[in-house]
Amino acid sequence: MAKLIKMPEIAANATSAVIVQWSKKEGDVIRAGECLAEIETDKAVIEYDADSSGVLGKILVATGTDVEVGAPIAVLLDEGEKDADIAALLSAAGVAPAQAGREEPAAPTASSTAAPAVAATILHPEHDRAEAGARIFASPLARRLARERGLSLDGLRGSGPHGRIVRRDVDAATQRPVAGVAIGQALAPTAPTGVAATPTFTEVAHSGMRRTIARRLSESKASIPHFYVSADCRMDRLLALRAEINAAGHRKLSVNDFIVKAVAVALQAVPEMNVSWTDTALRKYAKADISVAVSTDGGLITPVVRDAGSKTLSAISREIADLATRARAGSLAPDEYQGGSFTVSNLGMFGVREFAAIINPPQAAILAVGATLEQPVVVDGQLAVARVMKVTLSVDHRAVDGALAAQWLAAFQRCIENPLSALI
Repeated sequence: MAKLIKMPEIAANATSAVIVQWSKKEGDVIRAGECLAEIETDKAVIEYDADSSGVLGKILVATGTDVEVGAPIAVLLDEGEKDADIAALLSAAGVAPAQAGREEPAAPTASSTAAPAVAATILHPEHDRAEAGARIFASPLARRLARERGLSLDGLRGSGPHGRIVRRDVDAATQRPVAGVAIGQALAPTAPTGVAATPTFTEVAHSGMRRTIARRLSESKASIPHFYVSADCRMDRLLALRAEINAAGHRKLSVNDFIVKAVAVALQAVPEMNVSWTDTALRKYAKADISVAVSTDGGLITPVVRDAGSKTLSAISREIADLATRARAGSLAPDEYQGGSFTVSNLGMFGVREFAAIINPPQAAILAVGATLEQPVVVDGQLAVARVMKVTLSVDHRAVDGALAAQWLAAFQRCIENPLSALI
């Protein structure tokens, strides 16, 4: 029996995803577990495996299309079913091929010419509004994007099911040229003589990942009461130990590997810090799952080192290197970058002396790590030169008070300045 394949919710709380490419074409036999398509979430490209075996009867969504979660993307047939079954299924579901998210008409095929009646069932938003008393049918995401861009939904023609306005309609309306001006034609300058002209610029459309970063960090800053505590960490012993280990070992450890380990050990020493705030309760985590900020071409992503407190330095080093490589390749699975309890963000390798990071919700804290620099210190009343790293802890004041944050930072500082204590 023919059935619709719908866009899955690959990442938690995702509202849409993009079909990067189809791994099968219409008419291909599909086995359960085979890759059907590659789907781009806000963080990575994920292979979507077929749940059932059958024949790919029809592709409803073109590659490159942003599709809402739950929307039909293809039709799966049992062997021996015909195109008439596809037409009946789409008609019963109230879906027409032209509504399924194609941005451009597909080339005529046997299946598309066999069911012209289905394509004639498209409804326009004006029809819906007339029947619903001027109500505008639009998805929540489309409404939010329109509100953010100052765009009215009145007059927009929806391309979603039954004429519903969806994200691609808002995107298209935003990019539409000014009426009366041809695409590529420059507007005549209107600024008075002597007034500087508008600078020349180009616009690059936001990726899904960049939009998600903007939304989450804006929500974090607006809803989480941040406070900050800082400390200077003497790095001489740690750097000496690192040099000794790297000289004798097969794997070279980075300073960041030591920092992730020290963060986990400090969370074990002060477990009250390993928490997050919810509206109903304070969530306490049993293990130190450390998110490590990784910069990619598309933006920042935070893969998670699970239970870092129980792992050796070399194991942490291998895991971070593997996660970072796959993060930059866009091949992380959702469970590899979701669910951390604490984040480390290190800009020291770029020479940044110090900075304050924005908390990664729903976590309650993030540690910003600066560069290790030589500076004067006083030792036993005498002036000396030491290598010092400055760290700044950003904390959610709803979940953690100042004294507790200071207690945790002191435990972290002890681990860094006495690195053998973190390894024993």
